[in-house]
Amino acid sequence: MINKDVLDKHDLITMLKAKGDDRMMLFKKAREITDLQNGNKVHLRGLIEYSNVCIKDCLYCGIRKSNKNLVRYTINDEDVIQCALDALEKKYGSIAIQSGERTDKLFVSKISHLLKEIKELSDGKLGITLSLGEQTLETYQEWFAAGAHRYLLRIEASNRELYSKIHPDNDLHNFDQRLEALQNIKKVGYQLGTGVMIGLPHQTIENLADDLLFMKALDVDMVGMGPYIEHQEMPLFKDSHLLKTHKERLNLTFKMIATLRILMKDINIVAATALQAIDKMGREKAIGYGANIMMPNITPAIFKKNYNLYPNKPCIDENTDECSLCIDTKMKIIGSEIGYDEWGDSKHFTNSKV
Repeated sequence: MINKDVLDKHDLITMLKAKGDDRMMLFKKAREITDLQNGNKVHLRGLIEYSNVCIKDCLYCGIRKSNKNLVRYTINDEDVIQCALDALEKKYGSIAIQSGERTDKLFVSKISHLLKEIKELSDGKLGITLSLGEQTLETYQEWFAAGAHRYLLRIEASNRELYSKIHPDNDLHNFDQRLEALQNIKKVGYQLGTGVMIGLPHQTIENLADDLLFMKALDVDMVGMGPYIEHQEMPLFKDSHLLKTHKERLNLTFKMIATLRILMKDINIVAATALQAIDKMGREKAIGYGANIMMPNITPAIFKKNYNLYPNKPCIDENTDECSLCIDTKMKIIGSEIGYDEWGDSKHFTNSKV
């Protein structure tokens, strides 16, 4: 099955249910494909968690608007620029700017200014990924023109009914608007990324197989997906009795990564930080099962603890030097090479332009 040219939903479900020797064969095949596409090379995106201010109220998220127990912050321009220059000095090749969602004119213009500054000060050497939520087509165009070339907007759940269970029922959390935003990102010319949470309450294996088929149909260039980690102060915590164990969610995430690698051979797949919240070597294991992108957190330490999407967030006390050394050491342990000073763009995207 794992050698079939075309995989259908039944195939994907079987792969996601794999146990024992079948599971190890799945991981082995995914690693073979990854090595064929990328060698044993892993590319980095220095992650800047720009702001935890958010207009959204997603039921699972620690930085949702209604969370009054959070100190809100937005990093000033000078510190963002310094983060980018630190990434350049460490030869990361790319940065990723992530934030709670805002759509006001001040936010849009600030991001545009930062993108232009980073491009100029790095002499165009830094690749830039954005993960700033749903925006208008015009905003996506403005940021693309300012220098960003990848955009990650996670669908979180491609099943409309499941999506409605993890979001408030209002226009600000509209499933169709999110789909339209994904199409607009692609239309502008970004490398398009999306992703889902794995192990949500009410989620089935069939839902996850459909998530993979959704990514395939959307023709994404990159995927960032990880295990759902419940936050006891969030509304979705009321459904915690429906959850698989953390270990089961971790294992299911590994199988999702491996299955996606077999389904979409030449895309970029992120080893999500949330994996590390469950298993200290979770990200490194994901690299062995089909992922090829790591995102070392280069946010100033004073802000890290307040970008609290989920509990037990790893590495919040590490400075950028410690983080860099840690990743370099761990990649050597697992026999992977870091693509320093390389953008590591999605081959799926570059191949589509040939």
